[in-house]
Amino acid sequence: MTNRLDVLIVEDEMLLAMDIEAMVEDSGHRVLAEAASLQDVEALPGDLNPQLSFVDIHLADGSNGLDVCRYIRAHWPDALIVFVTANVSKIPPDFSGAHGVIAKPFSHAGVVTAINYLANGVFDPPPSMPRPASLIASPHLEGRWSTSTG
Repeated sequence: MTNRLDVLIVEDEMLLAMDIEAMVEDSGHRVLAEAASLQDVEALPGDLNPQLSFVDIHLADGSNGLDVCRYIRAHWPDALIVFVTANVSKIPPDFSGAHGVIAKPFSHAGVVTAINYLANGVFDPPPSMPRPASLIASPHLEGRWSTSTG
């Protein structure tokens, strides 16, 4: 794949993180790093620069995905942020600036389709494929691509 996304996974359940990593790599993209907490994300190298971040809401060490989302937006403002959570109701109406959510439990096909859709939009906005049902898009995602020139 010529257009490969660099992905950050923020998930405190190791088996789920490994599952998401496999889906990212199966889709032809690259996982730059994995983190289990806000503290882990803060400790990542400043030159990391993920294009896509999958973030759980409930994380290790008493941290949460909303704080991680704010950190990512401040340090890597161009990164797409997608919450991956069973706690969709915990996401505020403005998504804390995130671009979407994939609800747990998720299917392999649903996540892979969402990754492909997001990659399509990153490299040639707006996406030329329909948004998959597995991805609930926030107004931030719609706004990002409505202002893009194709």
